[in-house]
Amino acid sequence: MKYLLLIHAGAVAEDGGAQGCTPEDWMAYDKDVRDAGIFVSGESLADLVTAAAVRVAADGSRTVTDGPFPETREVVGGFYVIDVPDLDQALEWAARCPGAHGGGTVVVRPVADFGA
Repeated sequence: MKYLLLIHAGAVAEDGGAQGCTPEDWMAYDKDVRDAGIFVSGESLADLVTAAAVRVAADGSRTVTDGPFPETREVVGGFYVIDVPDLDQALEWAARCPGAHGGGTVVVRPVADFGA
């Protein structure tokens, strides 16, 4: 079954990376996920300077604002989609993710399979 691991950094370091983990931590985790044969897809997101939020009103008019800039220091930093047999294994891989350390959170969600 496929699971999304949505990585929320607890805080962002001065260099724009997640506090509490190094690029080497991410490279090692990425290698482990790929070597285990469970990698489906994944990306690191660019900084918030280039982000935009779109809202569409009931009349169809669109509003685009810079952001999102939530009232928190937590930032969505990227994601992995992995294919593992069950939720327990997805949770194990989430716990190994550098983004789950140093005040961060990894949200685990099953990917809907509409073809099943």
